[in-house]
Amino acid sequence: MKTGKVLSFLDSLSDAVVNGRPTTAIILAAGTSERFSGGTGEKKQFLPVLGIPAVLRSALAFEECTDVKQIIVVTGEDDIEKMKSLLAGKITKLSDVTAGGATRLDSANAGLLLADPKSKFIAVHDAARCLVTVDMIKKVIAEAVRYGAAAAATPASDTVKITDGGRTVVETPDRDRIWLAATPQIFAANLYRVAVYTALRDGISVTDDCSAVERIGAKVKLVDCGRENIKITYPVDAAIAEAILVQRGIRRESGDKK
Repeated sequence: MKTGKVLSFLDSLSDAVVNGRPTTAIILAAGTSERFSGGTGEKKQFLPVLGIPAVLRSALAFEECTDVKQIIVVTGEDDIEKMKSLLAGKITKLSDVTAGGATRLDSANAGLLLADPKSKFIAVHDAARCLVTVDMIKKVIAEAVRYGAAAAATPASDTVKITDGGRTVVETPDRDRIWLAATPQIFAANLYRVAVYTALRDGISVTDDCSAVERIGAKVKLVDCGRENIKITYPVDAAIAEAILVQRGIRRESGDKK
């Protein structure tokens, strides 16, 4: 960034600190869940976790966070009405349920186009990370206010191996420098808009939103949100998620048939 643009960006962050930090949350729930379902068509975003669907659990955390002023859920086109029905009356901050695109970035952009122009920050969250808490969200927002971009993460506990594309190890990086990225990932709104526009223009595929921000030269601050903020990717993850919730003292909803 040029000096003038940097100063303007810093001024916008200062304004956010003084005038609060209104945030739009974009919850991504448009995946086909192939790894989870094994071809059965079951979508993990609708999976009951202790009786509450994963996407609703995620949305409720953002609903309860005072910094979040707007919630947008991005889902599959065929699931829009189902999603609206599921969230109706429970998520008062919900402004839109919209269809996602072919890629993660397309889906994030679909939500971004509906974000309130007055929002200072954009939070992107995977619906399948349904153990997110208000405290985690607030911690990431606080770092986004300070640095412009921040993401939930956890330090790697296992040794990581880099291969040649197959199973032959070519490098063992220092574990102390390895972090596992999670969500929410939260960005100054205009910074994120530029990052998404640029990545889409250049036809870049990303697996998380930080990658889009990083490639335009911005630095992302990682926030240790602990090891409970897991993502439901495989069926065993759902069992682990329920065990964590039970440990938190949360009971199964009576309507659950599991």
